[in-house]
Amino acid sequence: MPHLRSRRRLALAVPVVLSLTASLGFLPAAASAASYTEATAQAADAPNLSYVVNTKLDHRTIESVKKAVAAAGGTVVITYEKIGVIVAHSADPDFGAQIRKVRGVQSAGATRTSPLTAASTTDEGAVQVLTKEQAAKIEQASSADATSEPLEADQWDLRVIGADKAAAINPGSKKVTVAVIDTGVDDTHPDIAPNFSASQSANCDGGVADTSFGAWRPYTVNDYHGTHVAGEIAAARNGIGVAGVAPGVKVSAINVTDPSNGLFYPESVVCAFVFAADHGVEITNNSYYVDPWLYNCLDDPDQRAIVDAVNRASLYAQKKGTLNLASAGNSNDDLDSDALLDDSSPDDSTPVPRTVDPHECFDVPTQLPGVVTVSATGVNNLKSYYSSYGYGVIDVAAPGGDRLYQIPDTPSKNGRVLGPLPNNSYGFLQGTSMASPHAAGVAALLKSTHPKASPAQLQALLKAQADNPGCPASYDQDGDGTQDATCVGGKRLNGFYGAGIVNALRAVK
Repeated sequence: MPHLRSRRRLALAVPVVLSLTASLGFLPAAASAASYTEATAQAADAPNLSYVVNTKLDHRTIESVKKAVAAAGGTVVITYEKIGVIVAHSADPDFGAQIRKVRGVQSAGATRTSPLTAASTTDEGAVQVLTKEQAAKIEQASSADATSEPLEADQWDLRVIGADKAAAINPGSKKVTVAVIDTGVDDTHPDIAPNFSASQSANCDGGVADTSFGAWRPYTVNDYHGTHVAGEIAAARNGIGVAGVAPGVKVSAINVTDPSNGLFYPESVVCAFVFAADHGVEITNNSYYVDPWLYNCLDDPDQRAIVDAVNRASLYAQKKGTLNLASAGNSNDDLDSDALLDDSSPDDSTPVPRTVDPHECFDVPTQLPGVVTVSATGVNNLKSYYSSYGYGVIDVAAPGGDRLYQIPDTPSKNGRVLGPLPNNSYGFLQGTSMASPHAAGVAALLKSTHPKASPAQLQALLKAQADNPGCPASYDQDGDGTQDATCVGGKRLNGFYGAGIVNALRAVK
Protein backbone atom coordinates (compact mmCIF):
# COMPACT_ATOMS: atom_id res chain seq x y z
CA MET A 1 0.00 0.00 0.00
CA PRO A 2 1.40 3.44 -0.86
CA HIS A 3 2.47 5.71 1.96
CA LEU A 4 -0.22 8.35 2.58
CA ARG A 5 0.84 11.81 3.71
CA SER A 6 -0.89 14.96 4.83
CA ARG A 7 -0.84 18.09 2.75
CA ARG A 8 -1.18 21.80 3.34
CA ARG A 9 -3.06 24.42 1.37
CA LEU A 10 -1.84 27.96 0.72
CA ALA A 11 -3.78 31.20 1.03
CA LEU A 12 -4.43 33.10 -2.19
CA ALA A 13 -5.84 36.56 -1.62
CA VAL A 14 -7.71 38.27 -4.43
CA PRO A 15 -4.90 40.69 -5.30
CA VAL A 16 -2.53 37.73 -5.61
CA VAL A 17 -4.97 35.94 -7.89
CA LEU A 18 -5.14 38.95 -10.15
CA SER A 19 -1.39 39.42 -10.29
CA LEU A 20 -0.84 35.69 -10.76
CA THR A 21 -3.32 35.62 -13.60
CA ALA A 22 -1.70 38.58 -15.28
CA SER A 23 1.84 37.30 -14.90
CA LEU A 24 1.17 33.81 -16.20
CA GLY A 25 -1.23 34.79 -18.95
CA PHE A 26 -3.89 32.29 -17.88
CA LEU A 27 -6.62 30.96 -20.08
CA PRO A 28 -8.41 33.52 -22.27
CA ALA A 29 -12.01 33.02 -23.34
CA ALA A 30 -11.07 32.02 -26.88
CA ALA A 31 -9.45 28.83 -25.63
CA SER A 32 -12.66 26.85 -25.57
CA ALA A 33 -12.90 26.58 -29.33
CA ALA A 34 -10.08 24.14 -30.20
CA SER A 35 -9.74 20.42 -29.54
CA TYR A 36 -6.69 18.56 -28.35
CA THR A 37 -4.38 16.55 -30.57
CA GLU A 38 -3.92 12.81 -30.26
CA ALA A 39 -0.73 11.46 -28.73
CA THR A 40 2.30 11.37 -31.00
CA ALA A 41 4.35 9.09 -28.75
CA GLN A 42 3.59 6.26 -26.37
CA ALA A 43 4.29 6.66 -22.65
CA ALA A 44 6.14 3.36 -22.73
CA ASP A 45 8.83 5.00 -24.87
CA ALA A 46 9.20 7.97 -22.52
CA PRO A 47 12.69 9.16 -21.66
CA ASN A 48 13.65 10.21 -18.14
CA LEU A 49 11.53 13.28 -17.44
CA SER A 50 8.16 14.69 -18.41
CA TYR A 51 7.63 18.39 -19.12
CA VAL A 52 4.71 20.78 -19.56
CA VAL A 53 5.28 23.46 -22.19
CA ASN A 54 2.77 26.31 -22.06
CA THR A 55 2.35 28.41 -25.20
CA LYS A 56 0.31 31.11 -26.80
CA LEU A 57 -2.97 29.73 -28.08
CA ASP A 58 -2.75 30.27 -31.84
CA HIS A 59 -2.31 27.15 -33.95
CA ARG A 60 0.74 28.44 -35.80
CA THR A 61 2.63 29.11 -32.57
CA ILE A 62 1.74 25.72 -31.16
CA GLU A 63 2.93 23.93 -34.28
CA SER A 64 6.15 25.94 -34.23
CA VAL A 65 6.79 25.06 -30.59
CA LYS A 66 6.15 21.37 -31.28
CA LYS A 67 8.85 21.47 -33.94
CA ALA A 68 11.15 23.20 -31.47
CA VAL A 69 10.49 20.44 -28.94
CA ALA A 70 11.69 17.86 -31.46
CA ALA A 71 14.68 19.99 -32.43
CA ALA A 72 15.68 20.19 -28.77
CA GLY A 73 15.66 16.41 -28.48
CA GLY A 74 12.20 16.13 -26.95
CA THR A 75 9.18 14.02 -27.86
CA VAL A 76 5.63 15.40 -27.94
CA VAL A 77 3.26 13.12 -25.99
CA ILE A 78 0.07 15.13 -26.41
CA THR A 79 -0.98 18.67 -27.26
CA TYR A 80 -3.94 20.31 -25.53
CA GLU A 81 -4.34 22.98 -28.18
CA LYS A 82 -7.42 24.54 -26.59
CA ILE A 83 -5.38 25.63 -23.55
CA GLY A 84 -1.92 25.84 -25.11
CA VAL A 85 -0.35 23.03 -23.08
CA ILE A 86 2.08 20.54 -24.63
CA VAL A 87 3.21 17.48 -22.71
CA ALA A 88 6.68 16.40 -23.77
CA HIS A 89 9.37 13.94 -22.69
CA SER A 90 13.12 14.47 -22.79
CA ALA A 91 16.23 12.90 -21.31
CA ASP A 92 18.25 16.09 -21.83
CA PRO A 93 18.70 17.93 -18.49
CA ASP A 94 18.93 21.22 -20.43
CA PHE A 95 15.65 20.67 -22.27
CA GLY A 96 13.62 23.00 -20.03
CA ALA A 97 16.10 25.85 -20.34
CA GLN A 98 16.28 25.42 -24.11
CA ILE A 99 12.54 25.28 -24.70
CA ARG A 100 11.85 28.31 -22.49
CA LYS A 101 13.86 30.40 -25.00
CA VAL A 102 11.59 29.43 -27.90
CA ARG A 103 9.32 32.15 -29.30
CA GLY A 104 5.71 31.65 -28.17
CA VAL A 105 6.61 29.62 -25.05
CA GLN A 106 5.20 31.34 -21.97
CA SER A 107 6.46 28.83 -19.39
CA ALA A 108 7.96 25.34 -19.43
CA GLY A 109 9.35 22.97 -16.86
CA ALA A 110 9.83 19.43 -15.61
CA THR A 111 6.90 17.82 -13.81
CA ARG A 112 9.01 15.38 -11.83
CA THR A 113 12.52 14.92 -10.46
CA SER A 114 12.57 11.12 -10.21
CA PRO A 115 10.21 8.28 -11.18
CA LEU A 116 9.70 6.85 -7.68
CA THR A 117 7.88 8.16 -4.57
CA ALA A 118 4.85 7.77 -2.30
CA ALA A 119 1.22 8.73 -2.88
CA SER A 120 -0.27 12.11 -2.07
CA THR A 121 -3.94 11.62 -1.27
CA THR A 122 -5.35 13.46 1.72
CA ASP A 123 -6.76 10.82 4.00
CA GLU A 124 -5.26 10.77 7.48
CA GLY A 125 -4.05 7.31 8.52
CA ALA A 126 -4.68 3.83 7.18
CA VAL A 127 -8.09 2.45 6.35
CA GLN A 128 -9.99 0.38 8.92
CA VAL A 129 -11.80 -2.37 7.06
CA LEU A 130 -15.29 -3.14 8.35
CA THR A 131 -15.48 -6.66 9.82
CA LYS A 132 -18.45 -9.01 9.48
CA GLU A 133 -19.11 -8.68 13.21
CA GLN A 134 -19.14 -4.89 13.02
CA ALA A 135 -21.39 -4.96 9.96
CA ALA A 136 -23.90 -7.21 11.68
CA LYS A 137 -24.08 -4.87 14.68
CA ILE A 138 -24.60 -1.83 12.46
CA GLU A 139 -27.21 -3.59 10.32
CA GLN A 140 -29.20 -4.50 13.42
CA ALA A 141 -29.23 -0.87 14.54
CA SER A 142 -30.12 0.34 11.05
CA SER A 143 -33.10 -1.99 10.81
CA ALA A 144 -35.00 0.17 13.31
CA ASP A 145 -35.54 2.69 10.49
CA ALA A 146 -37.34 1.26 7.47
CA THR A 147 -35.92 3.97 5.21
CA SER A 148 -32.32 3.38 6.27
CA GLU A 149 -29.57 1.65 4.31
CA PRO A 150 -28.14 -1.44 6.08
CA LEU A 151 -25.02 0.37 7.34
CA GLU A 152 -26.50 3.84 7.67
CA ALA A 153 -26.72 3.75 11.47
CA ASP A 154 -22.96 4.36 11.45
CA GLN A 155 -23.17 7.27 9.01
CA TRP A 156 -23.13 10.13 11.49
CA ASP A 157 -21.70 12.27 8.69
CA LEU A 158 -24.96 12.20 6.72
CA ARG A 159 -27.06 13.20 9.69
CA VAL A 160 -24.97 16.20 10.78
CA ILE A 161 -25.47 17.86 7.37
CA GLY A 162 -29.07 16.71 6.90
CA ALA A 163 -28.26 14.46 3.94
CA ASP A 164 -30.51 11.66 5.23
CA LYS A 165 -33.52 14.00 5.25
CA ALA A 166 -32.51 15.65 1.99
CA ALA A 167 -32.64 12.29 0.19
CA ALA A 168 -36.36 12.02 0.92
CA ILE A 169 -36.95 15.40 -0.76
CA ASN A 170 -34.49 15.28 -3.67
CA PRO A 171 -31.71 12.67 -3.90
CA GLY A 172 -30.17 14.52 -6.83
CA SER A 173 -30.59 14.46 -10.58
CA LYS A 174 -29.23 11.85 -12.98
CA LYS A 175 -28.38 14.81 -15.21
CA VAL A 176 -25.63 15.85 -12.77
CA THR A 177 -22.26 14.05 -12.71
CA VAL A 178 -19.49 14.37 -10.16
CA ALA A 179 -16.10 13.20 -11.47
CA VAL A 180 -13.77 11.69 -8.87
CA ILE A 181 -10.25 12.69 -9.94
CA ASP A 182 -8.36 10.21 -7.83
CA THR A 183 -6.87 6.71 -7.62
CA GLY A 184 -9.62 5.10 -9.67
CA VAL A 185 -13.08 3.82 -8.74
CA ASP A 186 -14.34 0.25 -8.49
CA ASP A 187 -17.52 0.71 -10.51
CA THR A 188 -18.49 -2.93 -9.91
CA HIS A 189 -19.17 -2.20 -6.23
CA PRO A 190 -22.94 -2.64 -5.71
CA ASP A 191 -23.21 0.73 -3.96
CA ILE A 192 -21.55 2.55 -6.87
CA ALA A 193 -22.61 0.59 -9.95
CA PRO A 194 -26.19 2.00 -10.13
CA ASN A 195 -24.94 5.57 -10.45
CA PHE A 196 -21.69 5.08 -12.35
CA SER A 197 -21.11 6.87 -15.66
CA ALA A 198 -18.59 4.96 -17.77
CA SER A 199 -18.93 7.38 -20.68
CA GLN A 200 -17.52 10.17 -18.49
CA SER A 201 -14.66 8.08 -17.06
CA ALA A 202 -11.05 7.55 -18.14
CA ASN A 203 -7.47 6.96 -17.07
CA CYS A 204 -5.34 10.07 -17.55
CA ASP A 205 -1.98 8.71 -16.38
CA GLY A 206 0.79 10.39 -18.36
CA GLY A 207 -1.48 13.09 -19.74
CA VAL A 208 -3.37 11.06 -22.36
CA ALA A 209 -6.97 9.99 -21.73
CA ASP A 210 -7.52 6.24 -22.01
CA THR A 211 -11.25 5.56 -22.31
CA SER A 212 -11.02 1.81 -22.86
CA PHE A 213 -13.45 -0.14 -20.70
CA GLY A 214 -12.31 -0.40 -17.08
CA ALA A 215 -9.26 1.85 -17.52
CA TRP A 216 -10.66 4.08 -14.76
CA ARG A 217 -10.52 1.34 -12.13
CA PRO A 218 -7.96 1.17 -9.29
CA TYR A 219 -4.79 -0.74 -10.14
CA THR A 220 -4.86 -2.81 -6.92
CA VAL A 221 -7.17 -3.39 -3.96
CA ASN A 222 -4.91 -1.05 -1.96
CA ASP A 223 -5.84 1.85 -4.24
CA TYR A 224 -9.09 2.21 -2.30
CA HIS A 225 -9.09 5.98 -1.90
CA GLY A 226 -11.13 6.91 -5.00
CA THR A 227 -13.76 4.23 -4.38
CA HIS A 228 -14.34 5.49 -0.84
CA VAL A 229 -14.62 9.07 -2.10
CA ALA A 230 -17.08 8.08 -4.84
CA GLY A 231 -19.28 6.30 -2.33
CA GLU A 232 -19.36 9.30 -0.01
CA ILE A 233 -20.69 11.37 -2.90
CA ALA A 234 -23.18 9.08 -4.61
CA ALA A 235 -23.56 5.62 -3.06
CA ALA A 236 -27.06 4.53 -4.12
CA ARG A 237 -29.97 4.09 -1.75
CA ASN A 238 -30.61 0.57 -2.98
CA GLY A 239 -30.89 -1.49 0.18
CA ILE A 240 -27.17 -2.30 0.12
CA GLY A 241 -24.42 -0.97 2.38
CA VAL A 242 -24.20 2.81 2.79
CA ALA A 243 -25.76 5.92 1.25
CA GLY A 244 -24.05 8.87 -0.39
CA VAL A 245 -24.74 12.55 0.20
CA ALA A 246 -26.35 12.76 -3.26
CA PRO A 247 -27.55 9.19 -3.95
CA GLY A 248 -29.41 10.16 -7.11
CA VAL A 249 -26.61 11.82 -9.08
CA LYS A 250 -24.08 10.15 -11.33
CA VAL A 251 -20.45 9.63 -10.43
CA SER A 252 -17.53 9.05 -12.80
CA ALA A 253 -13.87 8.18 -12.31
CA ILE A 254 -10.77 9.79 -13.75
CA ASN A 255 -7.72 7.86 -12.57
CA VAL A 256 -4.72 10.19 -12.48
CA THR A 257 -2.19 8.10 -10.56
CA ASP A 258 1.05 6.69 -11.90
CA PRO A 259 0.75 2.87 -11.64
CA SER A 260 4.39 2.49 -10.59
CA ASN A 261 4.38 4.86 -7.63
CA GLY A 262 0.90 6.26 -7.02
CA LEU A 263 1.85 9.87 -7.80
CA PHE A 264 -0.51 12.56 -9.11
CA TYR A 265 1.62 14.21 -11.80
CA PRO A 266 0.63 17.60 -13.32
CA GLU A 267 0.15 16.33 -16.87
CA SER A 268 -2.33 13.72 -15.61
CA VAL A 269 -4.35 16.34 -13.74
CA VAL A 270 -4.35 18.64 -16.80
CA CYS A 271 -5.78 15.75 -18.79
CA ALA A 272 -8.42 15.10 -16.09
CA PHE A 273 -9.75 18.66 -15.95
CA VAL A 274 -9.95 18.93 -19.73
CA PHE A 275 -11.55 15.49 -20.06
CA ALA A 276 -14.14 16.26 -17.38
CA ALA A 277 -15.06 19.57 -19.01
CA ASP A 278 -15.29 18.10 -22.50
CA HIS A 279 -17.50 15.24 -21.29
CA GLY A 280 -20.16 17.34 -19.59
CA VAL A 281 -19.10 16.83 -15.97
CA GLU A 282 -20.70 19.41 -13.69
CA ILE A 283 -18.50 18.92 -10.59
CA THR A 284 -15.07 17.44 -9.86
CA ASN A 285 -13.69 16.31 -6.52
CA ASN A 286 -9.95 16.59 -5.91
CA SER A 287 -8.70 14.96 -2.69
CA TYR A 288 -4.98 15.18 -3.46
CA TYR A 289 -2.25 17.62 -4.36
CA VAL A 290 -0.21 17.62 -7.55
CA ASP A 291 3.21 16.01 -7.15
CA PRO A 292 6.11 16.42 -6.72
CA TRP A 293 5.93 19.85 -5.02
CA LEU A 294 3.71 20.54 -2.03
CA TYR A 295 4.18 24.23 -2.80
CA ASN A 296 4.95 25.53 -6.29
CA CYS A 297 6.93 28.77 -6.16
CA LEU A 298 6.72 31.08 -9.15
CA ASP A 299 10.41 32.01 -8.96
CA ASP A 300 11.28 28.43 -9.91
CA PRO A 301 10.74 27.82 -13.66
CA ASP A 302 9.65 24.18 -13.25
CA GLN A 303 7.17 24.93 -10.48
CA ARG A 304 5.88 28.00 -12.31
CA ALA A 305 5.13 25.87 -15.37
CA ILE A 306 3.18 23.39 -13.22
CA VAL A 307 1.01 26.17 -11.77
CA ASP A 308 0.46 27.58 -15.25
CA ALA A 309 -0.49 24.29 -16.90
CA VAL A 310 -2.89 23.00 -14.24
CA ASN A 311 -4.49 26.42 -13.83
CA ARG A 312 -5.14 26.67 -17.56
CA ALA A 313 -6.93 23.32 -17.41
CA SER A 314 -8.88 24.22 -14.26
CA LEU A 315 -10.03 27.54 -15.71
CA TYR A 316 -10.97 25.83 -18.96
CA ALA A 317 -13.19 23.45 -16.97
CA GLN A 318 -14.80 26.34 -15.12
CA LYS A 319 -15.52 28.14 -18.39
CA LYS A 320 -17.21 24.97 -19.64
CA GLY A 321 -19.45 24.89 -16.54
CA THR A 322 -17.53 22.62 -14.15
CA LEU A 323 -17.15 23.42 -10.44
CA ASN A 324 -13.95 22.05 -8.89
CA LEU A 325 -13.68 21.23 -5.17
CA ALA A 326 -10.55 20.19 -3.25
CA SER A 327 -9.44 19.17 0.24
CA ALA A 328 -7.55 21.58 2.48
CA GLY A 329 -4.92 19.24 3.92
CA ASN A 330 -4.21 17.43 7.16
CA SER A 331 -1.31 19.30 8.78
CA ASN A 332 -3.36 21.45 11.21
CA ASP A 333 -1.57 24.40 9.62
CA ASP A 334 -2.71 28.01 9.64
CA LEU A 335 -2.66 28.59 5.90
CA ASP A 336 -2.86 32.34 6.29
CA SER A 337 0.43 32.49 8.19
CA ASP A 338 3.52 34.40 7.14
CA ALA A 339 5.65 31.30 6.52
CA LEU A 340 5.32 27.52 6.43
CA LEU A 341 7.88 24.75 6.50
CA ASP A 342 7.81 22.43 3.50
CA ASP A 343 10.00 19.45 4.41
CA SER A 344 8.44 16.98 1.97
CA SER A 345 9.28 18.41 -1.47
CA PRO A 346 10.13 17.09 -3.93
CA ASP A 347 8.33 13.93 -2.87
CA ASP A 348 9.53 11.84 -5.81
CA SER A 349 13.22 12.00 -4.84
CA THR A 350 15.10 13.45 -1.84
CA PRO A 351 13.11 16.21 -0.08
CA VAL A 352 14.95 19.43 0.72
CA PRO A 353 13.41 21.35 3.66
CA ARG A 354 12.51 24.93 2.80
CA THR A 355 10.47 27.74 4.29
CA VAL A 356 7.89 29.11 1.87
CA ASP A 357 5.71 32.20 1.87
CA PRO A 358 2.15 30.90 1.47
CA HIS A 359 1.24 34.05 -0.44
CA GLU A 360 3.89 33.49 -3.11
CA CYS A 361 4.16 29.71 -3.39
CA PHE A 362 1.04 27.79 -4.40
CA ASP A 363 -0.53 24.46 -3.63
CA VAL A 364 -2.10 22.93 -6.74
CA PRO A 365 -4.97 22.47 -7.47
CA THR A 366 -6.57 23.67 -4.22
CA GLN A 367 -5.12 27.16 -4.36
CA LEU A 368 -6.10 27.86 -7.94
CA PRO A 369 -8.71 30.55 -8.63
CA GLY A 370 -12.30 29.31 -8.45
CA VAL A 371 -11.51 26.02 -6.70
CA VAL A 372 -13.58 25.42 -3.53
CA THR A 373 -11.30 24.59 -0.57
CA VAL A 374 -12.82 22.35 2.11
CA SER A 375 -11.73 21.84 5.73
CA ALA A 376 -12.80 18.85 7.86
CA THR A 377 -15.10 18.56 10.87
CA GLY A 378 -16.22 15.77 13.20
CA VAL A 379 -19.56 14.71 14.65
CA ASN A 380 -19.62 17.71 17.05
CA ASN A 381 -19.25 20.19 14.17
CA LEU A 382 -15.81 21.18 15.43
CA LYS A 383 -12.73 21.39 13.24
CA SER A 384 -11.04 18.00 13.07
CA TYR A 385 -7.73 17.90 14.97
CA TYR A 386 -5.69 17.33 11.80
CA SER A 387 -7.48 19.70 9.41
CA SER A 388 -5.61 22.68 8.08
CA TYR A 389 -7.37 26.02 8.30
CA GLY A 390 -6.89 29.71 7.57
CA TYR A 391 -8.92 32.90 7.40
CA GLY A 392 -9.68 33.77 3.80
CA VAL A 393 -8.38 30.39 2.63
CA ILE A 394 -11.08 27.89 3.63
CA ASP A 395 -14.28 28.29 1.63
CA VAL A 396 -16.50 25.77 3.45
CA ALA A 397 -16.20 22.87 5.89
CA ALA A 398 -17.69 19.36 5.76
CA PRO A 399 -17.57 16.08 7.71
CA GLY A 400 -14.15 14.44 7.41
CA GLY A 401 -14.04 12.53 10.67
CA ASP A 402 -12.16 12.80 13.97
CA ARG A 403 -11.11 9.55 15.64
CA LEU A 404 -9.55 11.21 18.70
CA TYR A 405 -11.81 13.92 20.08
CA GLN A 406 -15.23 13.62 18.39
CA ILE A 407 -16.65 10.13 18.91
CA PRO A 408 -20.20 9.56 17.64
CA ASP A 409 -22.90 7.60 19.43
CA THR A 410 -23.08 5.01 16.66
CA PRO A 411 -22.89 1.20 16.82
CA SER A 412 -19.17 1.23 16.02
CA LYS A 413 -18.32 4.36 18.05
CA ASN A 414 -15.92 5.20 15.22
CA GLY A 415 -15.23 8.87 14.55
CA ARG A 416 -14.07 8.21 11.01
CA VAL A 417 -16.26 8.14 7.89
CA LEU A 418 -17.67 4.82 6.65
CA GLY A 419 -17.63 4.19 2.91
CA PRO A 420 -17.20 1.54 0.20
CA LEU A 421 -13.88 -0.08 -0.70
CA PRO A 422 -12.94 -2.17 -3.76
CA ASN A 423 -14.10 -5.78 -3.97
CA ASN A 424 -17.49 -5.19 -2.35
CA SER A 425 -16.13 -4.22 1.05
CA TYR A 426 -16.44 -1.20 3.37
CA GLY A 427 -14.12 0.68 5.65
CA PHE A 428 -13.49 3.75 7.80
CA LEU A 429 -11.29 6.66 6.69
CA GLN A 430 -10.77 10.20 7.96
CA GLY A 431 -9.18 13.29 6.46
CA THR A 432 -9.93 16.37 4.44
CA SER A 433 -10.06 13.77 1.64
CA MET A 434 -13.41 12.77 3.14
CA ALA A 435 -14.59 16.35 3.73
CA SER A 436 -14.25 17.46 0.11
CA PRO A 437 -16.56 14.76 -1.33
CA HIS A 438 -19.24 15.64 1.23
CA ALA A 439 -19.12 19.22 -0.03
CA ALA A 440 -19.07 17.95 -3.63
CA GLY A 441 -22.20 15.93 -2.88
CA VAL A 442 -23.98 19.00 -1.54
CA ALA A 443 -22.84 20.97 -4.59
CA ALA A 444 -24.37 18.22 -6.75
CA LEU A 445 -27.67 18.61 -4.88
CA LEU A 446 -27.52 22.36 -5.46
CA LYS A 447 -26.85 21.80 -9.17
CA SER A 448 -29.80 19.41 -9.27
CA THR A 449 -32.02 22.06 -7.67
CA HIS A 450 -30.59 24.93 -9.73
CA PRO A 451 -29.59 23.28 -13.04
CA LYS A 452 -28.69 26.56 -14.76
CA ALA A 453 -26.36 27.76 -12.00
CA SER A 454 -22.80 28.53 -13.11
CA PRO A 455 -19.77 27.28 -11.16
CA ALA A 456 -19.45 30.70 -9.47
CA GLN A 457 -23.15 30.70 -8.59
CA LEU A 458 -22.91 27.16 -7.21
CA GLN A 459 -20.01 28.16 -5.00
CA ALA A 460 -21.99 31.17 -3.75
CA LEU A 461 -24.99 28.95 -2.97
CA LEU A 462 -22.77 26.43 -1.20
CA LYS A 463 -21.50 29.19 1.08
CA ALA A 464 -24.85 30.91 1.56
CA GLN A 465 -26.58 27.74 2.74
CA ALA A 466 -23.79 26.58 5.05
CA ASP A 467 -24.11 26.58 8.85
CA ASN A 468 -21.32 28.47 10.58
CA PRO A 469 -20.76 27.54 14.23
CA GLY A 470 -18.33 30.42 14.66
CA CYS A 471 -14.94 30.22 16.33
CA PRO A 472 -14.91 28.01 19.45
CA ALA A 473 -14.15 29.67 22.79
CA SER A 474 -11.27 27.22 23.19
CA TYR A 475 -9.49 24.73 20.95
CA ASP A 476 -7.39 22.83 23.47
CA GLN A 477 -8.21 19.39 22.09
CA ASP A 478 -5.70 17.38 24.12
CA GLY A 479 -6.31 19.28 27.35
CA ASP A 480 -2.71 20.31 27.94
CA GLY A 481 -3.57 23.96 28.49
CA THR A 482 -2.27 25.07 25.08
CA GLN A 483 -4.47 26.07 22.15
CA ASP A 484 -3.97 23.56 19.34
CA ALA A 485 -5.09 26.04 16.68
CA THR A 486 -6.29 29.63 16.61
CA CYS A 487 -9.52 30.51 14.85
CA VAL A 488 -9.81 34.02 13.40
CA GLY A 489 -13.07 35.61 12.30
CA GLY A 490 -16.74 35.60 13.24
CA LYS A 491 -19.99 33.75 12.56
CA ARG A 492 -20.14 34.90 8.95
CA LEU A 493 -16.61 33.94 7.97
CA ASN A 494 -13.73 32.43 9.91
CA GLY A 495 -10.55 30.44 9.49
CA PHE A 496 -11.87 27.09 10.75
CA TYR A 497 -15.02 26.77 8.65
CA GLY A 498 -14.89 29.48 6.00
CA ALA A 499 -18.53 30.36 5.32
CA GLY A 500 -19.66 27.34 7.36
CA ILE A 501 -20.39 23.62 7.32
CA VAL A 502 -22.27 22.54 4.19
CA ASN A 503 -25.98 21.75 4.55
CA ALA A 504 -27.56 19.15 2.28
CA LEU A 505 -31.11 19.72 3.52
CA ARG A 506 -31.00 23.41 2.71
CA ALA A 507 -29.54 22.58 -0.68
CA VAL A 508 -32.66 20.71 -1.78
CA LYS A 509 -35.07 23.27 -0.33
